[in-house]
Amino acid sequence: MGARDALRAESLRAALTRHLVAEGSIRDERVAAAFRTVPRHLFVPHAPLNRAYADDVVLMKQNDAGVTISSVSQPSIVALMLGQAAIQPGDRVLEIGSGGYNAALMRELTGPTGSVTTVDIDSEVTDRARALLAEAGYDDVRVVRADGEFGVPEDAPYDRIVVTVTAWDVASAWMNQLRPGGRLVVPLRLRGQTRSIAFDRVGDHLESRSTTLCGFVCMQGAGANYERVVQIAGDEVYVGFDEDQESEAHPYVGVLDEPRGQVWSGVVMKREEPLSDLNLWLAATLPGYCILFADRSVQTVAPVPRWGAAAMTTHDSVAYLTSCPARRRPATFVELGVNGHGPDARALMEHMSDQVRLWAAHHRHGPGPAFQVHSTGTAVPDGFQITRRHGCFLVTWPE
Repeated sequence: MGARDALRAESLRAALTRHLVAEGSIRDERVAAAFRTVPRHLFVPHAPLNRAYADDVVLMKQNDAGVTISSVSQPSIVALMLGQAAIQPGDRVLEIGSGGYNAALMRELTGPTGSVTTVDIDSEVTDRARALLAEAGYDDVRVVRADGEFGVPEDAPYDRIVVTVTAWDVASAWMNQLRPGGRLVVPLRLRGQTRSIAFDRVGDHLESRSTTLCGFVCMQGAGANYERVVQIAGDEVYVGFDEDQESEAHPYVGVLDEPRGQVWSGVVMKREEPLSDLNLWLAATLPGYCILFADRSVQTVAPVPRWGAAAMTTHDSVAYLTSCPARRRPATFVELGVNGHGPDARALMEHMSDQVRLWAAHHRHGPGPAFQVHSTGTAVPDGFQITRRHGCFLVTWPE
């Protein structure tokens, strides 16, 4: 890179950092300093400079099916997760899912007395990360080719473990390799939505400290898992369930041919207000909860977001969340309602609408859900429980 390009890269890096500070993704000057220092363009060598310093993900590798399996994450998400991790000088850090850029930022935060180990299952990814880290001046980052499900025990215990792939579970190795009082930051896929959750190890379990919505490529290897998809109208409409919902009933193909009913909740909100907390509340309170996905060309289904709509099902009926412009309100407001098909639709719609109103009355403006992780075989307090391979997630809702 010539002197002119080097100056341009430095200018773009500073501009990106200012943008992330202004929008609130960076709230710590130490994180800002790391972003101003680490040359992101070196970790995306095939991208032009303006692309390298845009607040956007850069795809690096796809599998034979065209699914992205490696990427350099969006800077705003990286910044938010580093804020959650609160890495301190001298910390020992493990990153699950390699790429190089995030490890370099973390190395800046640990300082000369700390250490960073990054692990990935893909040898192509680790070879590239090792070479690019060395080129950027971070050759003291340890790059390990292994299945991240099992951590890197020889460098444990860690003060911080940061997972940069979507996980369906908290692996036992991560908890075991985290020191007491240490912090795990992991993007967890729970009931159709991915949240980056910062957990502190408290005794024999983990307790959440912060959450933020995010999106990452899926974990590979022993920790891989995918939603169970059931088609209910050809290839155009389907519902998705998590692994632990194997017993949940799902409707037959053609249920959407039944007449559509509607129930309106009276709950009004701005169009841009996120539904993530509501959706998790519905997952906690509705039997047969799932996510309904529909191509916008399907006329029998009211338009649903591209990321799907909260739904509930029985063996012959389905109900799902919808919205319409709110009466006597500006165009930026909508009223939440429920559509339904099938003989049980009326009961499903009423139940779902009741829960929308309960959430709005008691939790909409509250602190949001709190999460705990308990290992298999240990006692779990009362609350909404999601059982996975290695343990149980507890979701509670403060008033």
